[in-house]
Amino acid sequence: MNIVLIHGMGRTPLSMLMLSQRLRKEGHSTRLFGYSPTLETFEPCQHRLVRFIQRVSATGPYALIGHSLGCVLIRSVLTHLQQQLPSACFFLAPPSQACKAAKFFADNPLYRLLMGEMGQLLANETFMEALPVPTMPTRVYAGTGGPIGKLSPFGDIPNDGILSVGEVQGALPNPVILMPSVHTFIMYSRQVADDIAHALTGFENST
Repeated sequence: MNIVLIHGMGRTPLSMLMLSQRLRKEGHSTRLFGYSPTLETFEPCQHRLVRFIQRVSATGPYALIGHSLGCVLIRSVLTHLQQQLPSACFFLAPPSQACKAAKFFADNPLYRLLMGEMGQLLANETFMEALPVPTMPTRVYAGTGGPIGKLSPFGDIPNDGILSVGEVQGALPNPVILMPSVHTFIMYSRQVADDIAHALTGFENST
């Protein structure tokens, strides 16, 4: 199957390269989409992603894999892909509601400079609540490798160091799949790659 991989905020397409290579070994064709929150605003990036996906979809069935902000981008373009929807979506540590971390840093000048409009949108409850909910098969992965306890900003709530499991779940209908990973490195998890590969095989066999 054709697969488009979209990295998270503050990362580059290289962060998805290991997952891409693992899926290629399983016989899939992968493409990496890159963007920069520092250098572009949300809507132009959204339009670029739609065109990118449309080129991939013209060659056959495809799936979308996103990490963090990449998942937000995927959800935002689903209504623009009605003529050729993805066969499946895979969300790695997605912020599924306006998250505490984004709200905390929203007024920080350095954060505003580096993460631009996209970083601000992650703290915008109206924007996050309006994102389309996927109707196609979707698997959502939440990390549980973050700190818990008295010194943790999450207390005893399972988290990946950036997002709590609840912030990953948000309004998404499917239960999240828990992985012993931290937010920044969940895409490197062999367990995640194996689960995606297994799910893709099931989707292909059912068509």
